Amino acid sequence: MTIRRFFYRLTNWETWYYFTKYIPLAPVWLWYCLKARSWWFFTPSNPTLTFGGFEGESKKEMYEQLPPGSYPKSIFIDPKIPADDLNGLVTENEFTYPFVVKPDVGMMGFMFRNIENQEQLKIYHQLMPATYILQELAPYPIEVSVFYYRFPHQPKGHITGFVKKEFLQVTGDGVSTLKKLIKEHPRVLFRLKEQLSKHESRLHEIIPKGEIFVLSYALNLSRGSRLISLAHEKDDKLLKIFDDLSHYARHFYYGRYDIKCASINDLKNGKNFTILEYNGSGAEPHHIYGNNNSLWQAYRILVHHWEVLYQISRFNHSNGFPYWPFRKGLSFLKASNRYFKELKRIDKETEL
Repeated sequence: MTIRRFFYRLTNWETWYYFTKYIPLAPVWLWYCLKARSWWFFTPSNPTLTFGGFEGESKKEMYEQLPPGSYPKSIFIDPKIPADDLNGLVTENEFTYPFVVKPDVGMMGFMFRNIENQEQLKIYHQLMPATYILQELAPYPIEVSVFYYRFPHQPKGHITGFVKKEFLQVTGDGVSTLKKLIKEHPRVLFRLKEQLSKHESRLHEIIPKGEIFVLSYALNLSRGSRLISLAHEKDDKLLKIFDDLSHYARHFYYGRYDIKCASINDLKNGKNFTILEYNGSGAEPHHIYGNNNSLWQAYRILVHHWEVLYQISRFNHSNGFPYWPFRKGLSFLKASNRYFKELKRIDKETEL
């Protein structure tokens, strides 16, 4: 690690490794486990999501609990089907290129790709080890995250976080190669090797002046996207949208919605938006990053959310939704970790 990278990381806690940031809070998490007498105290928080939506939940499972038309048109592809059958599925389901592909069970934007043609789809299919989603491109320019929770016995919930996401991208100057632009981008500092590998075939291209080149279409903080606070936009109209969604789903009580919309005003009016996914009990409150919080302010936000998670889970547990048994949860986590490790490896090695 260069001196520049070392001091940048040291003075910007947001760039720290996940476990480095969270280790000081481990006693708090353990306290909730002890209070609930369960290592998996969070599993009843969203009873109809596998593992409470903490990790390893299926997007298909999530979409089935949302109102029809509230999420992009999607089909689920079995990796075992012959690659030659793919274009037939695309035609049969009336998809047109380009579209998005992503794992049904995903994490941190691994193997999220925009597919431009049949050949790219075939390559992706051959790489994917598990079921994936072929999904229509959302036609809206803005992506936001909304962190929402509702206590099961209350009709109205709370929006604690509202942020806008920006792609990891570079802008051409008509002189510099893509490689030079990537190396000079401050948010690429800690994922330089990954980006150089992913765009290897185009590194020596000169990007025209003013042209935007998207380095990652995964609008995920871990993939280099930037979060911008929209806290000033929170109001009762916005809250009603998510109260209605929570009541429709019946058992979505705690988590983060990732949404594309035409405008913030349209979202508040319940039109021109589509839900990309809902992240349950394992969702990180993204607004700890988008508001210039100190590390201690971020910790206070996290502890507050964990208290809410505990209270919702305890209420649901007392109303017939059991905590997962220890062995079942441990086995599930081990299998998920193996799967995500492989997904991460494939993602890093894939230029597509």
